[in-house]
Amino acid sequence: MNASRFAPIHCSVLMAVLAAPAGLRAQEIVEVTGRDQLIEPDFEEVFRVGVLEGETWEMFAQVTQVAFDAAGNLFVFDELGSNEVRVLVFDPTGGFLREFGRSGEGPGEFNLPVGFAVLRDGTTVVRDLGHRAYQLFDATGQYLRMVHTSDAPGGVASSRAIHSDPRGGAVFAGGFGASIGLHGGDGGAPAAPPTSRPVTWVGLEGEIVETDTVVDGWLPPRGEPVKGMAENIRIGGGSLADAFEQVGYPARFEPPLLVGVLPDGGIVHSDSSAYALKITPSGSREVTRIIRRPFEPEPVTPAIERDYEERLATRVESTRTSTSIRFAVERPFYHEIPVLHDLSTTWEGRIWVQRRGEHPERGGPIDVVTPDGEYVGTYSAEATAMPDAFGPDGLAAFIELDEFDVASVVVRRLPTEVR
Repeated sequence: MNASRFAPIHCSVLMAVLAAPAGLRAQEIVEVTGRDQLIEPDFEEVFRVGVLEGETWEMFAQVTQVAFDAAGNLFVFDELGSNEVRVLVFDPTGGFLREFGRSGEGPGEFNLPVGFAVLRDGTTVVRDLGHRAYQLFDATGQYLRMVHTSDAPGGVASSRAIHSDPRGGAVFAGGFGASIGLHGGDGGAPAAPPTSRPVTWVGLEGEIVETDTVVDGWLPPRGEPVKGMAENIRIGGGSLADAFEQVGYPARFEPPLLVGVLPDGGIVHSDSSAYALKITPSGSREVTRIIRRPFEPEPVTPAIERDYEERLATRVESTRTSTSIRFAVERPFYHEIPVLHDLSTTWEGRIWVQRRGEHPERGGPIDVVTPDGEYVGTYSAEATAMPDAFGPDGLAAFIELDEFDVASVVVRRLPTEVR
């Protein structure tokens, strides 16, 4: 690939002190051009795994997540059914190494696993709601220990997604995406309704997690608390009914909390409808830089609502109407469609941020920028999907489905400029 195609476009950098309590340091506002400089996905395919028929380790059921360790090994989290998840590990050439993971209530067995991460040294971390703990497995898949969660308000007892801390020994937890921000107390007694969407650093060195809120993401206003949820659906130590009766459910098109972890442990996040990437350095709780592009949210009109409802109804029919989708039909609409759809970070520190696509729930063009606000370029919506995981030396993994909905994972190597 011609490196000159990635020549940075000069940005105007403005220094501004935003409305904030006295004593907070100034935030640097970096305004990036609104004109896309398109780049081609010159990706080298390294290997692919997953087939329609073959050995058991070659046939995936539902790949929910993928990750890499520092050696370039690929970890595939394959959901076989309700509460049934297996972890398959492949070497940097695609050779099968091992498989581990089974359901149950004992140590090392999964009991409502909801989040997965792989540390640089190959340690697998499983967020297990049933055990109210993080379960750790070593690089060979052997069970190490449980680290139990705190039941204090603001703890991570009901956090879903997790990101590994590049520095080791910890993960970052939070309701990434369109979260409901639930926190369960001892015996399922819910805490007070949340006022923000926190990103929490979770230390895993002791018997009980050590936690520290590193980002307080904005929580959009919610509607009335949800009533009538099933008592038999459990989350942590209580019922889903208890949890939902404390908070309102997020509206459709509500701005998601998008989070990426930088190589030094800093955080980049987006929590509003605008194109605003907020950088919080490692060791700080303050946003010190905001990267912006001049793209505006789209107002939600009755026509957009009708179109969405029709497409949702089609999906509901094709999936035989799951409980979650039936409930989603009753949710109100947010007043505008956010600009950003997804966000991730590479091991070398590039930020990949995907804007909304043709339909509000789909992804569109992907911008690549640096934490300093340098604009590298944009992949068109047709050029590439968003990688499902980044790894060392420019590795990126993509979960793909064929015409029969058979899952495979394709590993490609990215050009230096976008790593």
